[in-house]
Amino acid sequence: QVQLEESGGGLVQAGGSLRLSCTASGRTTSWYGMAWFRQAPGKAREFVAVISWSGGSINYADSVKGRFTISRDNAKNTVYLQMNSLKPEDTAIYYCAAGRWTIATTAAQYEYWGQGTQVTVSS
Repeated sequence: QVQLEESGGGLVQAGGSLRLSCTASGRTTSWYGMAWFRQAPGKAREFVAVISWSGGSINYADSVKGRFTISRDNAKNTVYLQMNSLKPEDTAIYYCAAGRWTIATTAAQYEYWGQGTQVTVSS
């Protein structure tokens, strides 16, 4: 299977922006859905956003609507998460995920996962 490698996390002040990227390495494959999840300390993994192969189906968690934008570039095997107007409650480890046959909002449906990247938003 391929590996998903994430980048773009870091420390940012409230109101700032970050752009996360997740790129597949190794053997090329195809996934119907690519998604972002996050997990804050002491909390369960939480859905953030998902996008279908063509970008025709996109879904966001209510907590990030209007602030975050998910996109993908299939030629580069990459999914992005543009995060604007960041809040301290956005602080979490962010994970990318991919599935061949799902655009679900539950983590259990995804086959491939990145290693996670830390996003910390200071007040």
